[in-house]
Amino acid sequence: MNPKISDFGMARTFKANQIEANTNRVVGTYGYMAPEYAGQGIFSIKSDVYSFGVLVLEIVSGEKNRGFLHKEHSNNLIGHAWRLHNEGSSLQLVSKCLEESVNMSQVLRSIHVGLLCVQRQPEDRPAMTSVIMMLGSDGQLPTPKKPGFYIGKAKKDSPESSSSYGTCSKNELTITMLNGR
Repeated sequence: MNPKISDFGMARTFKANQIEANTNRVVGTYGYMAPEYAGQGIFSIKSDVYSFGVLVLEIVSGEKNRGFLHKEHSNNLIGHAWRLHNEGSSLQLVSKCLEESVNMSQVLRSIHVGLLCVQRQPEDRPAMTSVIMMLGSDGQLPTPKKPGFYIGKAKKDSPESSSSYGTCSKNELTITMLNGR
């Protein structure tokens, strides 16, 4: 339960009227990067909202997003939170060490807001000002849509069983050796 943020929100500069841009150099921690940024290098004012949502889910669960793989259904942390939310069992996500010391209605609200922040499409994610208002109020929350980087086993006959939702990734590494003349 000691969150550490070192490269969260890698300082990107926007022009005054700009809300989205593209980069040829993607930097950051993959567990926190928005899908559109990690995949196509497109960053926007909603990229940090995604990262914040991941952080909220990590704090509530006491688990790291990267490296988490549920034993029963092979979902990552975001997929596990999404599944529990859809089953109406979001409280199962809460870390055992938090259960007695927190207001569970606030924790449920935090999970719900976290899921709103990690929605796949940037336009579906709330702005950070809205996130702050949602966390600090008791009003009705919108229903979250499917999150980005939802990784898990899909049923063989489901439309999600295509290769675009697989749990595999291809990692490549390039090493440049400098030799003196």
